[in-house]
Amino acid sequence: MNIGFWLHRRAQTHGGDPALFLGRDLVADYAGFHRKAAQVAAWLMAQGVQPGDRVAIFMKNCPDYLIVQYGIWYAGAAAVPINAKLHPREAAFILGDSGAGITFSSPGLSEPVADLCPDTRVVDVTTPAYHQIFSLPPLGQPTPRAPDDLAWLFYTSGTTGQPKGVIITHRMLVSMSLCYQTDCELVTQDHTALYAAPMSHGAGIYNMMHVRAGARHVCPVSGGFDEAEIFDLARHFGNVQMFAAPTMVKRMTQVAVATGETGAGLRTIIYAGGPMYLADIIEAVDHFGPIFAQIYGQGECPMGITALARDDVADRTHPRWRERLRSVGRAQSAVEVQIGDSAGVPQPVGTHGEILVRGDTVMPGYWNNPGATAKTIVNGWLMTGDMGFMDDDGYVTMQDRSKDMIISGGSNVYPREVEEVLLMHPDVFEVSVVGRTHPDWGEEVVAFVVGSADSAALDQLCNDNIARFKRPKAYFTLPDLPKNNYGKVLKTELRKRLEDMT
Repeated sequence: MNIGFWLHRRAQTHGGDPALFLGRDLVADYAGFHRKAAQVAAWLMAQGVQPGDRVAIFMKNCPDYLIVQYGIWYAGAAAVPINAKLHPREAAFILGDSGAGITFSSPGLSEPVADLCPDTRVVDVTTPAYHQIFSLPPLGQPTPRAPDDLAWLFYTSGTTGQPKGVIITHRMLVSMSLCYQTDCELVTQDHTALYAAPMSHGAGIYNMMHVRAGARHVCPVSGGFDEAEIFDLARHFGNVQMFAAPTMVKRMTQVAVATGETGAGLRTIIYAGGPMYLADIIEAVDHFGPIFAQIYGQGECPMGITALARDDVADRTHPRWRERLRSVGRAQSAVEVQIGDSAGVPQPVGTHGEILVRGDTVMPGYWNNPGATAKTIVNGWLMTGDMGFMDDDGYVTMQDRSKDMIISGGSNVYPREVEEVLLMHPDVFEVSVVGRTHPDWGEEVVAFVVGSADSAALDQLCNDNIARFKRPKAYFTLPDLPKNNYGKVLKTELRKRLEDMT
């Protein structure tokens, strides 16, 4: 099934309901949203776009993002979302690899891409050429597609090399959306989806269940993440659900505590995309209340591996609530999750190993990359590259990426465990722990710290909480940690800095 039918059906029965907003201003109701998407589809088909063709979206957050996305699906094509924060050359690689012949873009992004990619037609959504699309007769209904047809070609963040295109099918998007309804919360017509993180990534991929339910879709006027703007829009609309990276949650909490904001109108904040440290989520729940839920997923299984529901995040009565809060939750309804060895063989409960997942939300493979697919899908299981363990109740605790684990003197050190301890210090804002080559021990633990805590205090904190061999042997203070455009810390860059110091 073409997932675009969800918009078509909503427009048929509730066309007058408000759909798209820019700030507080209504841009389109569901009938208008549907019509504009159908006109984009008609235009694409007039340009020769066929079912299965790729059409790119290199845009900042705005209501037209969703119009274009559904227009692509209505035409039977596949959307290729590109983070607007990427360098034009990075975007050019994705356009070339995907074979996208048309790219919808935003001001400031269109010109560099047009120069670098003469084989793709760039359509700036603020120009008359784009607005003329809406004088065309609309397509009658979405083009039928099979469940396993390509819907969304998502490129990984590429922290260790060129990004790979993840084949995301209509079935995967339906599975992910229905799991959200089952494992996180039931979206209803009076809810509001607020897009304060890039719509090319986790924030945008959560639009489908809100379209199906007929909820409101709000893009901040700033086009991005601004704490004061988020709090204002939440008060205005109410019942706001938003996706936020852990660093965004921490910033929202700090601003709210400093300014007296209560978070009125925020219904659910889904956090994902990086490690949420225990101290940060405890402080966030203490201030905002039980509005947080966690999703663990990857591009290869979008937002669809495990979920830690609001009740679990807010619970302080269970005897093991801290351990559960450190976890990423339990397997979502449409997948199986296991802990496996390096060959992809599932291991007994309690065993430390690699997190494996299989089910309807898992990708069939990478775009034009059978070698990478064969290394990642093993015996039917997606090898996530994330290390962790599962307890008797099915809660999965993620420790680190397999490549980030430090082996010192034959003992495994999981950086996240050390980072959790260091973040207990009130003068540590951010921290990243990596391994440094050592002639005797193989590797030794070092920490990069954003904050004003001195090394003696941090040493004492570690000595009081973890084994001595896990304690960092050096601390380096930075004004901030290097991150990619999705907010993930670039440990490869930190390791390079260590190499440059020798």
